[in-house]
Amino acid sequence: MFHLQSLELLHWDYCQRLTLPLDGAIITVAGPNGSGKTTLLDAMRTLLGLDCSGGRNYKTYARHANADSAWLRATVDNRPRNRQSSNRPFARCLLYSDVVTLACRIDRNGGDWTRRYIMVEGDVSIEELVDRGDRDWLGIDNWRRRLEGAGLSRAIAKVLALEQGQTDRLCEYSPKELLRLVFDVFGDQDVLDRYDEARNHQRQLLQEVEAAERELSHGKAQRAELESRVNNYRQWELKCQERETLATEVVPVLSNFETRKSLAGKLRDLHKQRLQSSDDRRQHGQVKADLLQRLQDQTDTATRVEELEAQVRSARRVQEEARDAERPIELLVKRADELQGLASVEGDAQQLTQRIQELSDHKQQLSTQWQRLKDQRDEAQRALNGLQGQRLAPPPPEVQRFRRTLDEAGIAHHVVSDIIEITDEKWRAAAEGVLRGSRWVVVLDRPSQEAQAMALAEKERFRHYIVAEAEDAPAKPDPDSLLAVLKISAPAPHWLLRQLENIQRVANTEAGVKIRGEWITPDAYHRDGRGGRSVWVDPSQYQFGASAVASRRTSIDNRLAQLDEEMTRIVRDQAFFDRQLQDARKAAQGFTAAAELAEREAEFSEARRQLPMLKQARAEAGERWQQTETQLKRAVVEQTNAQHAYKQAQERLAHIEQRSAQHEREWQQRFDDVMAQAVMSREVKLQMPRHWRTPERVKDMQGHYGNATQARLRAEAVERELNEGKWETDPTVIEQLTLMNANVLRQEDELNQRKSSNAAAAIAVDNARERYTDVLKVTVRRYRKNIIELGQLAGVEVNAELPHLDGDDALLRQAELRVHFNFDGKGSIGLNDGEASGGQQVIKSLILLVGLMKDDETPGGFVFIDEPFAHLDVRNIQLVGHFLRSTRAQYVLTTPITHNVEVFEPADVTLVTSKKPKGARWAPPIGVLQRRVAPEAY
Repeated sequence: MFHLQSLELLHWDYCQRLTLPLDGAIITVAGPNGSGKTTLLDAMRTLLGLDCSGGRNYKTYARHANADSAWLRATVDNRPRNRQSSNRPFARCLLYSDVVTLACRIDRNGGDWTRRYIMVEGDVSIEELVDRGDRDWLGIDNWRRRLEGAGLSRAIAKVLALEQGQTDRLCEYSPKELLRLVFDVFGDQDVLDRYDEARNHQRQLLQEVEAAERELSHGKAQRAELESRVNNYRQWELKCQERETLATEVVPVLSNFETRKSLAGKLRDLHKQRLQSSDDRRQHGQVKADLLQRLQDQTDTATRVEELEAQVRSARRVQEEARDAERPIELLVKRADELQGLASVEGDAQQLTQRIQELSDHKQQLSTQWQRLKDQRDEAQRALNGLQGQRLAPPPPEVQRFRRTLDEAGIAHHVVSDIIEITDEKWRAAAEGVLRGSRWVVVLDRPSQEAQAMALAEKERFRHYIVAEAEDAPAKPDPDSLLAVLKISAPAPHWLLRQLENIQRVANTEAGVKIRGEWITPDAYHRDGRGGRSVWVDPSQYQFGASAVASRRTSIDNRLAQLDEEMTRIVRDQAFFDRQLQDARKAAQGFTAAAELAEREAEFSEARRQLPMLKQARAEAGERWQQTETQLKRAVVEQTNAQHAYKQAQERLAHIEQRSAQHEREWQQRFDDVMAQAVMSREVKLQMPRHWRTPERVKDMQGHYGNATQARLRAEAVERELNEGKWETDPTVIEQLTLMNANVLRQEDELNQRKSSNAAAAIAVDNARERYTDVLKVTVRRYRKNIIELGQLAGVEVNAELPHLDGDDALLRQAELRVHFNFDGKGSIGLNDGEASGGQQVIKSLILLVGLMKDDETPGGFVFIDEPFAHLDVRNIQLVGHFLRSTRAQYVLTTPITHNVEVFEPADVTLVTSKKPKGARWAPPIGVLQRRVAPEAY
């Protein structure tokens, strides 16, 4: 197992760049809560391919730095365990230097983060690693396998990933979980492989039985096929009979019955129309009188609206005049308050100097804010200028560059954003959101140039799709689909067309939930098979059609107006503070505010007397204006209602007149046609046999087929099935089925014989299991020896009950390892029986933890422990420190800042963290305290 020697962080959380020494047996990380102790442990966990603590992950820390990439780099010890170079931890990775560099690179990838790993010989800096090719970098799975080859097993990785406050977690394991963990760490792989080999051999014998079972299944399948053919033959006979019945009886009878029923309904409708015409003539006069009343109401409300609009304009003018009268008086009072504030400090030079400094700082802050807004406005203005004269929104530079490359190579093409126009602006947000990921898809005019285009895309690292197979959009798409509001002028990818046609347009999310399937709302809330999410795109990013340019301009104009408003406010504040600063500087030069106050006291007093009356006058004028506005709004609503009522009365009168005229034109002709059809239907009915047209027979036909249309469709379906279907017409299939039944019985007898011969194979598995059990016993004894020795170092009596490992696989799965501890001769305590104190829980867990890593042949390894001294007194801290030093492993411990210096006594290296100041981007550097090594005696 290797040891950590140093750790370098670049843009990790709030660390800008720092390098920490870790070349010690015990490294203590100290600092107040929230100062980054766990952050350091999570950096090591991420570098080793482990999960971070507390539900966090490497993306959280990389995002805090607000940089495009973050780095974690460590140097580790790769010296051989003995004189053979093959015993170096990283020898399996073909790394034979004494020092190996491990690094993790975390890059921003759009809205997400990705990590890659690399290990190289020697101490290699981050700047050198940046130039490494992509082939040298590893994914997380390959990285974990390599570290496992260097001694970081999956079980140890699980222990290293324990979170803050879980130091006593190992002693909370059940005996069964503890035994499984011990097997994972110490198990003899060769014996395990031989046991698996014996089990595999037995499985091979079982496969022979399964082959015989498959042969029997095949025979049964053939028998089932013959049974299906027999059933098919019988169905063919039934369909022939049904075809004849439908053609000669069912269709004619139901057609005649439905025709006579339809004629009776038409006669009833004609009678209702005659009654309705009479009622319309009676209502015509009443509706006409109501129309005249609605016209008068509309005229009255229009007059009322004009009067109130004039009153609103007058009230607003009065309010503006009151505000204009109040403003100079208000400024005069504000000037008096400024002079009084200055007069209170101008007698004290120190307070005056402090006030000048505060005003200067505030003015500088406002200047900085104004400059920041100025930069944002310049950027927005440049974007607006870039849209001048543009018919379509311009593509990004990388797309323009790649399109030039294709043009130079003679490859005809177009992009999706150039061929799609959104015809309904109501659905622009939805269409822009769905099509955002496909805007820059390149569609080739000639599929034969696909290989050439993709080669150029690979060379240019073009991130968007190259599509060779495209098709025209359907002429008549589903009117409710998103495709229906798009105009596509050239061939597009078929998968994009299918996606757009499958998305249904709904008014809101409630309507979408009712129809199920894939849908989208006008506000771009999209639901597909994975769930629902918003695909809203800011109007400044619209791309499709000429309207997209207008939307971008509108969005940028709104942003410019917002920035201008903020900059105007800052300018007013600058003038206010600049005036106070000038007054303060004059006071410092001898000018006194008290003198000006005394000189203009009459003017200031008069202003203070007039200001409340002017404010009250302005408030009353504003209130009158608001009241008049409210009356105007109500009048407008009444006018709208009157107009709507008048329009409805007009429509009702027109409808009555139209319906009366239509009745006069059509009624007699329709009546004559219906009577002629009734006579013909009766003649057809009398030609049918009497038993066909009885009510009971007709009801039976309707229950079976529904109606004449369904009967015709059924007849067509039966005819089509007989013509197109695969039917069995050979009556000998019944005899073939009898022979196959006899063959299946013979195969069943052979299968029983094979199962009998397979029983002997289980004996070999039992023998292999015994050897496997012996190895497990040795493993448990080894771990028992480790924890007993560690208990002696800690002054604790430790004992472990050897589990019962004889028997079959079920007993092995149920085996347990029970460990007991005796602290200070007070009696035996189990793993998690609730009798141990907090400090004893920590010592128990440390013994169990270090016992997993204790190996006389390959000593070493490292452990992360978060706040191990949290529950310990001074004596127990000394015992734990002595215990950790005696184990020959490397420990990284964390502890909060405490007056108890005993927690720092065992540390070779102490790292001191500090909280990031409020408003600062980076955290303060981490302090390093390294124990001085005593000089060797000569």
